[in-house]
Amino acid sequence: MVTDNTQRNGTPLIEVRDLKKYFPIRRGVFSRVRGHVKAVDDVSFRIGDGKTLGLVGESGCGKTTVGRTILRLLLPTAGDVLYAGQTIMPLWGKALRAMRRNMQIIFQDPYGSLNPRMTVGGIIGEPLTIHGVSRGQERRERVLDLLKKVGLDAAHYHRYPHEFSGGQRQRIGIARALALNPRFIVCDEPVSALDVSIQAQIINLLEDIQAEFNISYLFISHDLRVVEHISDEVAVMYLGRLVEYAPSDLIYKNPLHPYTQVLLSAIPSGDPSVHRQPLSLEEAVAAMDKPSCPFRVRCKHGKVQCESEIPVLKEVEPGHKVACFLH
Repeated sequence: MVTDNTQRNGTPLIEVRDLKKYFPIRRGVFSRVRGHVKAVDDVSFRIGDGKTLGLVGESGCGKTTVGRTILRLLLPTAGDVLYAGQTIMPLWGKALRAMRRNMQIIFQDPYGSLNPRMTVGGIIGEPLTIHGVSRGQERRERVLDLLKKVGLDAAHYHRYPHEFSGGQRQRIGIARALALNPRFIVCDEPVSALDVSIQAQIINLLEDIQAEFNISYLFISHDLRVVEHISDEVAVMYLGRLVEYAPSDLIYKNPLHPYTQVLLSAIPSGDPSVHRQPLSLEEAVAAMDKPSCPFRVRCKHGKVQCESEIPVLKEVEPGHKVACFLH
């Protein structure tokens, strides 16, 4: 069993090493494998105890696949994931179930992620029953305490998901993720389906929970405004690879990768006197039939080197890494 001494000795709570997840492309009568979609390709990062890493990028770049592979909801093609210094990839059966008590997920869709046939009490209490943590009155008291922590009422215990708004349903999902007292939660675009005013409430709730329970987050989003507010570090992902990785303030003050610059230029300003001109971006997807920069066909700063080599994520200033031949 891993103890808290691991974190005191400097080991990150979550460490992802060279993670890869390829999906086969099958064609023909016999469904033979003709190639692979490289959803996640050689991704590495660390998340400290009680810290948040924001993972951003366009839809389809592999963000959700990273989160689900870390939790072993998907088996990786290659690479490793360590929780508090212990690898989780070889784990199966009871050992994997025990590890999953420490690692939970908040899903993107607050409507599809809750069983419509179960009451709120049953949804939140189900992890407690599955893992044999508590039953009966003890379970009920734990669920009522969780409802209170996420801003819901005890009267909601016997209600069904269809009786709640989107924001309330997401609070139920958060309560379910907290049921087993995890130390790490994958937040898979938890506010993207909500109104802007409700988004702020959910983000504030997540921050309050993190401060109270010292939970680490992998916060997946395509909304850079939200990520800036909640993240300690930010990793920018493009076509399955990390192209920039730095503390949040460095990413927003000094973006180095052309793709990161485009993403940040598209953020609307809250000041009406500020007129920001978004950078243009060619609508094209790089052909990955040969080693090359995946962003090359959309980049205005392309070099000959980009056509024949894949840029490696390198540190160009303290704490700031970028995968680009311009740096």
